[in-house]
Amino acid sequence: MSLAHPAAVPKHRRSLPLRVGTRASPLALWQTRDFLERVTRFCPVLRDAKAFEEHQLITSGDRIQDRKLAEIGGKGLFAKEIHEALLDGRVDFAVHSLKDLETEMPPGIVLACTLKREDARDVLLPGPALAAADPGDPFSALPQGAVIGTSSVRRQSQLLHRRPDLNVVMFRGNVQTRLRKLAEGEAAATLLALAGLRRLGLEPAGSVPIDAEVMVPAAGQGIVGVTVRADDTELHELLSGIEDPEARAVSSAERALLAALDGSCRTPIGGHARVLADGRLRLTGLVARADGSFLLKRSEEGSAKDAIRLGSELGRALRRDSPADLFA
Repeated sequence: MSLAHPAAVPKHRRSLPLRVGTRASPLALWQTRDFLERVTRFCPVLRDAKAFEEHQLITSGDRIQDRKLAEIGGKGLFAKEIHEALLDGRVDFAVHSLKDLETEMPPGIVLACTLKREDARDVLLPGPALAAADPGDPFSALPQGAVIGTSSVRRQSQLLHRRPDLNVVMFRGNVQTRLRKLAEGEAAATLLALAGLRRLGLEPAGSVPIDAEVMVPAAGQGIVGVTVRADDTELHELLSGIEDPEARAVSSAERALLAALDGSCRTPIGGHARVLADGRLRLTGLVARADGSFLLKRSEEGSAKDAIRLGSELGRALRRDSPADLFA
């Protein structure tokens, strides 16, 4: 059964099922199954119930829950074992949260497609003891010295830059685990990605989305990316056919920004691009210290066709004007 686009002439035939690699978290599984539904709508030949075989993989980032990601190797730990499974042929393609992927893919692996972005913003979630936050000033509801749970140095740095009185503690685990910790009073509030909450149907009452210019999201936040082996041209062709062009443009700008900054996993970096009404691309980038004592944020606009150049130039400018030790 050919995997080529229905309008294309198949170059060869390959057996089903196609093996898809994914993390085993509830959010990762939701994203994977949603993606497979999209594939079957695009390519009717794959509507057979046995067309796909799901391979759930436990990554290093999932296993190690007692330390910050910055201390154990950064976000790439959520993809390492999945990359290995792809390269040694245990899976045919893999579905990721794009923000978990390195800017430079391992040799032999390529990013085949990116899907339409869900809301990229972070959201402030007050605990049960706090009053609802004001959307116009989301941090005003946090009492002096309040304990805030997050494992993200990017969120921590931006929060402490605005409110240095706050006490940030580590919150690791999947979305459900962090919501449980919040409900049990381990922190007065936490910050999560709105995209994950919405996909899981877990957006709590009282949660307040934070404008992306106020709390700059992670590069790729809210976008699902799919990887394949570089030599699997047929599967790459099929998957690239369902790519969202806007997601590709904004993610290319954000990932180019990240690559140009080339910070360590301990460097708080944010990047958010959006396509304006006139079709131009606006990119905001941020570099900071984890304690919030330094924060540099800038925005640039340009043609969406020049997304990579725009990201690279803004990244180099931010790096040039930041303390050198941030990138050590």
